[in-house]
Amino acid sequence: MRRLTSAILVLVFSFLAAAQGLPRATPAEVGFSAARIDHIAQVLREDAEKGLVPGSVLLVARHGKIAYFEAAGTLDPATKAPMTKDAIFRIYSMSKAVTTVSAMMLVEEGRLALSDPVAKYIPQFAKVKVAVERPAEDGGKPTRDLVAPRRPITIQDLMRHTSGITYGFFGASPVKRAYLEAGVAKGDFTNEEFADRVAKLPLAYQPGTTWDYSHSTDILGRVVEVVSGMSLYEFEKQRLFDVLGMNDTSYYVTIPAKQSRIAEPFPNERVIGNDAQFGDPRVAGKWESGGGGLVSTAADYARFLQMLLNGGTLQGKRLLSPRTVAFMTSDHVGDGIVPGPLYLPGPGYGFGLGFAVRRTAGVAPDEGSAGDYTWNGVGGTHFWVDPKEDMFVLFLIQSPRQRQHYMTVMRNMIYGAIEK
Repeated sequence: MRRLTSAILVLVFSFLAAAQGLPRATPAEVGFSAARIDHIAQVLREDAEKGLVPGSVLLVARHGKIAYFEAAGTLDPATKAPMTKDAIFRIYSMSKAVTTVSAMMLVEEGRLALSDPVAKYIPQFAKVKVAVERPAEDGGKPTRDLVAPRRPITIQDLMRHTSGITYGFFGASPVKRAYLEAGVAKGDFTNEEFADRVAKLPLAYQPGTTWDYSHSTDILGRVVEVVSGMSLYEFEKQRLFDVLGMNDTSYYVTIPAKQSRIAEPFPNERVIGNDAQFGDPRVAGKWESGGGGLVSTAADYARFLQMLLNGGTLQGKRLLSPRTVAFMTSDHVGDGIVPGPLYLPGPGYGFGLGFAVRRTAGVAPDEGSAGDYTWNGVGGTHFWVDPKEDMFVLFLIQSPRQRQHYMTVMRNMIYGAIEK
C-alpha cells in the first residue's frame, strides 16, 4: 500500500510539474528596457485599433523567465470578443518543428536514421520520378520529361526541404500545377493516403540538390507513424505534449468548451494561397498534417521553445540530447544545395532540421544573432530562439498579409529593447 501511495504521489507531482507555467520576471530583471517593452505593447494595441490585425499575443522569455506575455485586440472580428492569452491559433508551418523533433526522438532511439531512404518506410517512393522541363526547339510550349532520381529521397531531405517534393498552393511551376490539378490536399484522408497521393506525383528537383518548401514534413509525419506504430497525434501527445504540459495543442479542437477560444482572421484574409484557405479546426478530419495542421496557444508553444533553448529538457523532463538540439539547429544546406526560386529562410539564413538557422549576425535585413533559429506559419504566427541571448520570442496573429511585416518589425523592436 505504501509503495502504491508513493507511486500515485509521484504521478501527481509529475503532472503538477508539467502543468506549471514558466516562471515570470519583470523586463528589467532579465535585461530589457521596461519603457521599450511598454512601447511594443502600445504598438500592438494601436495596430489592432487601426484594423491592421484582429488581435495578437506576444510572449518574450529570457534567461528561463517570461518577461512579457500579453494579448491585444480582438479574438474574433465577427464577435468583437477581446483577444485572450489562452487563445488557440492555427500555427500552420510551426507544426514542422514539432514533427521534426518527434522524428529526431526516434533517431536518438536508433529506430530511424537520417540517411535512410524514405522508401524504406513508405515503399511507394521507390518508384517516384523527377520532372525535367525541356524548351521546345521551335520556341513553342516546353515539354516535360520524367526521369529517374539520381539518388533516393532520404529522411534528412524531408527534414531540410531538399526532397524534390513541393507545395501546390503557391507558385506556378509545372509540378506545382500538377499538385493542384491532382487535388493532392483535397478531401478527407489519412497520413497514409496522403503519402500515397504525393508519391504518385513527380518531384520538382533531383533529391538533395535544391531547397524548395514542400509537403516534405507531412511525409515525415507518416514516417513517424510507420516507425512508432501510432498515429502522429498519438505519438506527439504521448511523447511531447503530455510530457511538456501542452494541453491545448492538437490537430483539431473537438472539445466544445475550448472552441470559443479559437482566434479568427478578418473575413477577407481567409484565403492563404492557390486554392487554399483557413480551415475550421472545430471540424475533425482524418488528416494530421505534420507540416501544417497543429493548433496551439502561446503558453503551450512557449514550453516547447524553452525545452529547445534548454538543450532538450524542461523542468526535469528530457526529450532530446543537447547534442541533438545543436545538430538540428545547425545549417544543413551549406553551399552545395541551391536555393529554390522562393527561398523562404531569406538572406543570411541556412536551414537546419525543421528551422531556418542564421549563419551570421549581418546580411539579413533584420536583427538577430548568429545561430538563432526560427520559423513561421502562413496564418501569421512566428517564433525565433536566440541561444546567444538566452531568449525566445513567440508572436501569434491570424493575419497572412501582416505576417512578413511583423516578422521584421518584432525582431527589431525586441532587440532594440535589450539593455544588457
